Amino acid sequence: MRKIILAMALAFGAVSAQAAEPIEGNWKTASGSTAQIAPCGGAFCVTLKSGKFAGKQIGKMSGNGESYKGEITDPETDKTYSGYGTVSGNALKMKGCVLSILCKSQTWSRL
Repeated sequence: MRKIILAMALAFGAVSAQAAEPIEGNWKTASGSTAQIAPCGGAFCVTLKSGKFAGKQIGKMSGNGESYKGEITDPETDKTYSGYGTVSGNALKMKGCVLSILCKSQTWSRL
């Protein structure tokens, strides 16, 4: 009986992971620009599609389900940081960190 419950829990976990919202798509950034997140070379590239820096790739992240990590670049300063992204429905919380201790966060909205 215990093995059946464990198997059911594992199967439900696999279904839940597959049902998570994908990071792919168009997102409205905190500054009001549109960023497109699309597959590129086994990861996901973040490219600005509107605004002052349209056409500039500002990040590359790997992961699946709802949690991603990689690098993100501030287009204003051209500085690159360790980046993290978490998808929750139509919200994408982006975080950039220096030395994993000094972090800034933004929440982007799915378009």
